[in-house]
Amino acid sequence: MKYDVIVVGGGLAGLTASIYLSKAGLSVLVLEKKPYPHHKVCGEYVSNEVRPFLTYLGLDLKGLGAIPILNFSISNERGKTLSAKLPLGGFGISRYTLDNALYHLALQQGVHIKFETAYTATFLEDGFRVTTKNEEFQSRFVIGAHGKRSLLDKSIKRKFLHEKSPWLGVKCHYSYHGFPKDCVSLHCFPGGYGGLSMTESGHINFCYLAHKKNFKPHGNVDVFADKVLSQNPFLKKFLEEAIPVFKAPLSIGQISFTKKEAVKDHVLMCGDSSGLIHPLCGNGMAMAIHAAKITSERIIHFFSEDGYSREQMEKDYQKLWKYHFSSRLYYGRKIQGLITNPLLMNGVFSIIPNSQRFLSAIIKQTHGKPILV
Repeated sequence: MKYDVIVVGGGLAGLTASIYLSKAGLSVLVLEKKPYPHHKVCGEYVSNEVRPFLTYLGLDLKGLGAIPILNFSISNERGKTLSAKLPLGGFGISRYTLDNALYHLALQQGVHIKFETAYTATFLEDGFRVTTKNEEFQSRFVIGAHGKRSLLDKSIKRKFLHEKSPWLGVKCHYSYHGFPKDCVSLHCFPGGYGGLSMTESGHINFCYLAHKKNFKPHGNVDVFADKVLSQNPFLKKFLEEAIPVFKAPLSIGQISFTKKEAVKDHVLMCGDSSGLIHPLCGNGMAMAIHAAKITSERIIHFFSEDGYSREQMEKDYQKLWKYHFSSRLYYGRKIQGLITNPLLMNGVFSIIPNSQRFLSAIIKQTHGKPILV
């Protein structure tokens, strides 16, 4: 079967792109390996910069129970805390609920969705042949929105796959009554950091990033929590009092923060597939949604503008991607380098006279402005 666009991956970037493209009258297929709803390793805080766009797509965030988040705090390994108001604010919502809502919205919009893994996306003349285990599809364009890594990356030989990453991500939801509802907080521990925020269910999402060399000696997440996470007094209190909701934490390894191509073999990379911002910035979900809008607009322009070539469209997309996101990724790398260095962090905490001004300035470097539709 032939489509205007095939989207590989049905996460935030893939689903929002599919809805936007379908609203513009294009035929869209989404290939997603896992049926909805399901949980994902994710911080589950979304900046308000994408709220107008999500509303335009037809998503009722209030109806989904999204939790307004206005404040931010961060603690060093010793438990000393700095706090600030978030410049734009945001909302807390689980990927379980958000992705599922976008999935149903996509179906209502006429998007075709198949729960299969894309093996290859081969460019032939002026279109693609995309294969799964059981089927073959054709399209004019392919959007790679498959997340951090996939079989598609392997098939088109992306460079970052050859660079091993030492980072591991772990997530679990907890029942806990001692956390402020309108706050997202970040807490440092040896070799990593973790974020806490409330979701629409009333449960607290705790998602952390740890370096493999710190995690490996302890063998499993329970021992690591007891021996390493609990070195931060705030996390120690949280883990002692909070009750896990999941049967077991979710985890993902080989999280790569290396630079990636925005376009590879004519596939337009979108969301984490095009570049992963460090989780401490709290902007990954918003960036994925914003990237979906940019990608979709270039494709829509291609179909509506005579003489607008694929080559020019790809160049324009790469320029726009760099304009909107390269600076954020740069500052994210620098901030992570600071946060994972205990000596620097302790020094910063001891000399900052005004945490509100300092933290607001840092947050602004990794966040964008509200997206206009």
